[in-house]
Amino acid sequence: MRNRLSRALPVAVALLAAVAVLPVSAATAAAPEPATHTAPANPTALADEDGTYIVTLQRDLDPVAVADMVGATPVHVFDTALHGFSARLSPAQVTALRAMPGVESIDEDGETAGFGTF
Repeated sequence: MRNRLSRALPVAVALLAAVAVLPVSAATAAAPEPATHTAPANPTALADEDGTYIVTLQRDLDPVAVADMVGATPVHVFDTALHGFSARLSPAQVTALRAMPGVESIDEDGETAGFGTF
């Protein structure tokens, strides 16, 4: 009996030490602020030229049909992580989409920078 206990005790101590350290290191790590990249809420602040936007929709809407309603041709149609499409849109098309029910967001497509270590 003592032999089993003497072999199990170091393993149990190591396991408890690892569990005790994890929450402390996670709590002290600084969480980076999320990067945001969205189109201005005011359509008049948009540039005069067309830009590429990502439009997210409610799941019951057809992305191709919504794009067609404003005269846009989707570059990509999304239906996994988000539901919607990307397309080159004029400021007038962005304004029309913002007024449509079921349009959840319109974000200008662009590059974002990641930060932090993994």
